[in-house]
Amino acid sequence: MQYISHYRSPLGDILLAADEIGLTGLWFEGQKYFARCLDKEREEKEILLFETAKRWLDVYFSGQEPDFSVPLHLMGTEFQKEVWEILRAIPYGHTTTYGEIAKQIAAKKGLPHMSAQAVGGAVGRNEISVIVPCHRVVGINGSLTGYAGGIEKKVKLLTLENVDMTSFFIPKRGTAL
Repeated sequence: MQYISHYRSPLGDILLAADEIGLTGLWFEGQKYFARCLDKEREEKEILLFETAKRWLDVYFSGQEPDFSVPLHLMGTEFQKEVWEILRAIPYGHTTTYGEIAKQIAAKKGLPHMSAQAVGGAVGRNEISVIVPCHRVVGINGSLTGYAGGIEKKVKLLTLENVDMTSFFIPKRGTAL
């Protein structure tokens, strides 16, 4: 059974989804791919997991790094899960690039290279925004691209984490606009 709950963040309303294993989704209302993995059969219910997730979000949106984790149930291909685990390892207040993630996966698999575009596709299918911090991934040239919640939210999330934004820019064209 899948459960849902709502959270009001400083950046807009959030929908949370979970099952007996962990959090399965966290989406800003109206974002691209909103609630894509929600089961047709679900129940709006305040379970203990949502209490933990909302406490995590309260700490995060207060401008602090949460010092506890939320149980997650990441559902995707093995490649997507590999990418999402790398996202989870990006430190609070830091960024990385799609290319750097591709290099990490290639090295782990013993491959000469890996496609940054394939990584971008996996990042874009992350269903657990903010907690699995896909907003910390930027283009190699400093482009703030690729956030389903929208560029404005990506900028606000990075600013909240005190990321130095001087070397980043918002692209004039692209899929994230």
